[in-house]
Amino acid sequence: MIKYLYKGQGVTGLKKMAKKYNVAFLKNLYYEMLRIRLIEETIANKYHEDKMKTPIHLAIGQEATAVGSCALLKNADLVFCSHRTHAIYLAKGGDLKAMIAEFFCRITGCVGSRGGSMHLLDKKVGMAGSSAIVAGAVPIATGAALTSQVRGENYMTTVYLGDAASEEGVVWESLNFAVLKKLPIIYICENNYYSVCSPISNRQATEVEIYQKAKSFGLHSESIDGTNVLEVYEAMARAIKQIKEKKSPCFIESHAYRWRGHHGAGEDFKSGYRSEEELLAWKEHDPVGMLEQVLLSDFDVDQDEIEVMREKIMKETNEAFEYAEKSPNPKESDLLTYTYSD
Repeated sequence: MIKYLYKGQGVTGLKKMAKKYNVAFLKNLYYEMLRIRLIEETIANKYHEDKMKTPIHLAIGQEATAVGSCALLKNADLVFCSHRTHAIYLAKGGDLKAMIAEFFCRITGCVGSRGGSMHLLDKKVGMAGSSAIVAGAVPIATGAALTSQVRGENYMTTVYLGDAASEEGVVWESLNFAVLKKLPIIYICENNYYSVCSPISNRQATEVEIYQKAKSFGLHSESIDGTNVLEVYEAMARAIKQIKEKKSPCFIESHAYRWRGHHGAGEDFKSGYRSEEELLAWKEHDPVGMLEQVLLSDFDVDQDEIEVMREKIMKETNEAFEYAEKSPNPKESDLLTYTYSD
């Protein structure tokens, strides 16, 4: 049974939008999404080896939201997110070797083996933090936006949250504060319709969509197809313009679908909360596959060029895993580093 239908325009809509852009730009978006997809699939394929000592939450199926939004951000712009971190970290430019080393709990990890998959960080590129607590990053990001405003610093703050986060009071308190103070912040809700194994229809009234609730607080707010990377890109561009011209925070609800289980590397259909039929229906609107189709059919990109991209990404990915496995474990002397007291 299919509970949640895809409501976008699919590859037809993407084709129409793609006409406005040059092939180099589109290839770059495709490469970034493909890179996330192949890295995530490699993580999933190797997870059973039990060398990665961290829970994982894969972003396969949700690549377009991360890539389309981060494409407009600079290194100085800050992003925060929740537990599903990989795509956002990579799209923002986070170091791949340091990410994989973190999964292996090595001292060379991006947070020195202290955080694992759910707490990635790379300050060099503005990946400012993530929190495994549902909605935990939202007030922190709002505070970062306030800091930017108070100090007169010209950077944008973006925070990614899931549909379940919209059930936490701190989200609405943060939105209210952001509107009141006219903060330079974009809230992006990645709505994949499920919180662990709980469908959104079991948790929220279906008559009012999340972006409409945000709109009632006075934010510029919109709902978009999160499988269409260009739709995400353009929504992000509108949000940035709104912040710069009208000093108003923004909210984007991006609809996509996670292909794997809530956590871990496998499928979860046997638990009964969603059907394989639903997943297969959404796979017809694969964000990576749709842009590949457009490039091949409308922009004279050939399959050989796609394969070169794949080979380059897999080489980088394999090198990252090799680096992680060869990296040293933390020492006892590292335990108290970064602690407030001993």
